[in-house]
Amino acid sequence: MSIEDQSPKARARALLAQMSLDEKCGQVRQYFCFGTAAEAVGPLAAEARKMEIALATGTVGSLLFVSKASQTNALQRQHLEASRLKIPLLFGFDVIHGFRTIFPTPIAIAASFDPALVEASQAVAAREARAVGIHWTFAPMVDICRDARWGRIVEGPGEDPFLGAVMAAAQVRGFQGTTLDDQHVLAGPKHFAGYGASLGGRDYDEVNLSDYELHNVYLPPFKAAIDAGARNLMTAYMPLNGVPATGNRHLLTTILREHWGFDGFVVSDANAAINLVAHGFSASPVEAAVSALEAGLDLEMTTGTSAYEHLAQAVVDGLIDEALLDQAVLRILEAKLELGLFEAPFVDEEAAEAVLATPAHRDLARTAAERSAVLLRNEDALLPLTPAIRRVAVLGPLADAPRDCLGPWVFEQDLSETVTIRAGIAAAAPAGVTVDYAPGVAMPMRQHPWPFGRMHERDDRSDWADFDEAAGLARAVELARQADVAVLVLGERYDMSGEIASCSTLDLAGRQMELLDAVAATGTPVVLLLMSGRPLDLRRAGTLADAILQLWHGGTRAGEAAGRLLWGAVSPGGKLPFSWPRHVGQVPLIYGHTRSHSPEGQTRRYWDETSTPLYPFGFGLSYGAFAVTDLTVIPTAGAGAEVSVTVTNTGIHAGDEVVQLYVGQASGSSARPVRELKGFQRIHLAPGARQRVTFQLDATALSHWNDARKDWVVDRVARTVWVGSDSQAGLSARIPG
Repeated sequence: MSIEDQSPKARARALLAQMSLDEKCGQVRQYFCFGTAAEAVGPLAAEARKMEIALATGTVGSLLFVSKASQTNALQRQHLEASRLKIPLLFGFDVIHGFRTIFPTPIAIAASFDPALVEASQAVAAREARAVGIHWTFAPMVDICRDARWGRIVEGPGEDPFLGAVMAAAQVRGFQGTTLDDQHVLAGPKHFAGYGASLGGRDYDEVNLSDYELHNVYLPPFKAAIDAGARNLMTAYMPLNGVPATGNRHLLTTILREHWGFDGFVVSDANAAINLVAHGFSASPVEAAVSALEAGLDLEMTTGTSAYEHLAQAVVDGLIDEALLDQAVLRILEAKLELGLFEAPFVDEEAAEAVLATPAHRDLARTAAERSAVLLRNEDALLPLTPAIRRVAVLGPLADAPRDCLGPWVFEQDLSETVTIRAGIAAAAPAGVTVDYAPGVAMPMRQHPWPFGRMHERDDRSDWADFDEAAGLARAVELARQADVAVLVLGERYDMSGEIASCSTLDLAGRQMELLDAVAATGTPVVLLLMSGRPLDLRRAGTLADAILQLWHGGTRAGEAAGRLLWGAVSPGGKLPFSWPRHVGQVPLIYGHTRSHSPEGQTRRYWDETSTPLYPFGFGLSYGAFAVTDLTVIPTAGAGAEVSVTVTNTGIHAGDEVVQLYVGQASGSSARPVRELKGFQRIHLAPGARQRVTFQLDATALSHWNDARKDWVVDRVARTVWVGSDSQAGLSARIPG
């Protein structure tokens, strides 16, 4: 049997046997690529020189942030010419919610409650990325977040572990497909684990979680991603219960490999290995390298000072067993072999351009934006707009901002392809309708603190310094007075959420609230379109706007989707993936809380504000109207049940409903949440149509981690099931114990 006919594991072992210590250490290091040393300036030049030396000596295994087919080919060729064993480079990239075609942000697409759509969207992202020579994405981000102040809420699935697990698995299937062919990339779920529970919602701050909460809330999406076949996993920056995640053997070896059977490779987040020194966990870079490798970290992502550059000396000095290094190298070699890089290390540059320009990809992006939108308010059925509307005022600083449509974590956008909200509304308007526009007020800017800045992102409107807000506000009010309806596009800029974008308030930034007040005072009906990566304070806005539609950052075709939603070509059907707080003082706020002392006072925990959300988890209106009736429960083996309901569209418009199943138990071996999402189905119904929807509950769905027993248990107790349109569904039945 030739070596090419052997399994990836056998071929990897054969290669490993031929490798020198330096070559092995090169495989476990990943460099940022900031261009050549001649092109780069300042601190980037030093990074570029370091990368070029590694390429010339064949002592690098992976590069990231290379995004052009010509560049990946050139770097791969340079590396292979220098590599003694011709082991190809692995190229990684942050393909978070699209590559050239940008889809709604992860929090937005989670609101679609449509895993098939999520899978299809990430399959497009994978196809575009692989076409230019990218082999691996640092996604999906599956961190559960229950504090809306945390900037990275925009990258994840929201507050619920069940929804998070479904979305995690769908994204992995989309990225990787059934086989890692030339249309797919390695998925890299992140950040393992508990990152979304950072103290005060402050990025990178410590996390302290009980095993009960870790296993029941924060780990299920990771487990679902691994079960779906994810071949990589990224560590988190912060300390978990006092031990930095990147040096946490309990996480990276005991849970991940011994309990879950993960056999892929683990990568650090940028500089997380060397930062074991900053944590006070390791005394030196050498000790950091030893601690990380012993914990289970295979590959170090680094800029500047590295920990793993000391691994060879650590082996020579006997500080670490070379067998641990061999394990890490084998996992990386296996990934490269599974991807077929040894046989096909280069990409077709002409074909890549055709893939990136595929019209069907843009069509799917529009559909994703439509299905992610959440209708929060619709007084007097103002939406969809009727033929009586002949003049529309589109107002607000985000109405004509293509970069802000895309959201954070977008690097290869073509702003000329992005359809703004203003453009989409105008294009969808019936013949004879006048669409006027004014920004009204300026959008505040924030200075990004990253040392290298957002060198990979381009901004369409970076400077509002010359904008005359007094004149702009007056112009917007005048257009509102002349209009039949005023559509205000307000919310957050693309960089107001994401990494290092935590905030202390959920207020609308700048003078946006002043604009809404002034426009509402004209008496013209107001539609508020929200563009954001988190819930915002809508207590006052909800009294001024007749309709509120959460658009999120909708991507390349956000404007097309907005226009079709407003004019009724499609109906909103998305649901909230988090509980929407009334005020920042309520966070963290979750629907799945446990009962505590005085449960009858659960909604009155504050004397100055109700404890209930403004909008509950799972909430979202439609242009249709839905009745959920005829609940039946048939017990099945193992404490499970078959749960069925009839859903009827009682309205005059076709629409989508997300039918949601919640389960609660009144007693058991642990205090359990009052309700937990355990199933959902999104269905489409014409006016008057009805459909029977059935859910299966099994022992896995009913199990929970019991902290006293340190294991998963299924309590043999009676349970209540609720089925309806959100987490406050009233239709219920009992499953006997």
